[in-house]
Amino acid sequence: MQKLYAVLGDPIAHSMSPVMHNDLFGAYGIHAHYHPLLVKKETLQEAVTGLKAIGISGFNVTVPHKERIIPFLDYVDPLAAAIGAVNTVVNIEGKLQGYNTDGTGYVAGLQTVLSDFKDRRTLVIGAGGAARGIYFALAAAGVQQMDLCNRTAEKAELIKNECPYEVETNVYSKDMAEKVLSQYGLIIQTTPIGMSSAATDMPLSLQHLDSKTFVSDIIYNPLYSPFLLAAKNMGAEVQNGLPMFVYQGALAFELWTGIKPDTNRMKKLVLSHLGG
Repeated sequence: MQKLYAVLGDPIAHSMSPVMHNDLFGAYGIHAHYHPLLVKKETLQEAVTGLKAIGISGFNVTVPHKERIIPFLDYVDPLAAAIGAVNTVVNIEGKLQGYNTDGTGYVAGLQTVLSDFKDRRTLVIGAGGAARGIYFALAAAGVQQMDLCNRTAEKAELIKNECPYEVETNVYSKDMAEKVLSQYGLIIQTTPIGMSSAATDMPLSLQHLDSKTFVSDIIYNPLYSPFLLAAKNMGAEVQNGLPMFVYQGALAFELWTGIKPDTNRMKKLVLSHLGG
């Protein structure tokens, strides 16, 4: 019988996960199919119950469900529990087990282009599930100075205080972060701002950006968000969310199947579908 996999989110039409994972299933001879599922916040519990009832083999979780899904799972990996967010679920003998591959996937993608990231003062914009995963993974990798910028200071303070790794962190408002932007060697944008191809909004102004700063945005569709385009136009080196997307997907695929997939194949496939 064909195995079923999925990705839960809202919005979900932009996701390249079905393209990527269905190609991998074919490449490795696995009889399975991966579906995108639009799930509203108010129906998340019912959706998870239904997926468990039909015996889904595994699924990914994206915005806005990464934190909300935890109470509906049977087991949560300690790292995912510490982060407070799950992006990958595996069904083991009827028990739904949650993991977080966002942060480790981000670091894997970043170190392919930035070998000295551990030594750079870093600013993480946002305080949602992806931000927590990235912050924890970078702290675990040895980043010593990493500040947080979020419109709700309390959420950023929770990330700072709950991280099990030692890291020097300031929590800034948008206005404060904009004033000290030139101090950073690495800036990471983790919010959904700019996800729409028609979007023009940016999470903060880059007026004081140093052109030597490496600027990263976890959005991959569109390939260049307004934030990345602005940074690129100011001379900064940039990276979109495609490497993070590919590596977190590869880690999820390995959790589901035990197979380490070809990440170059995955990247080329997604790029071809995005017109890059």
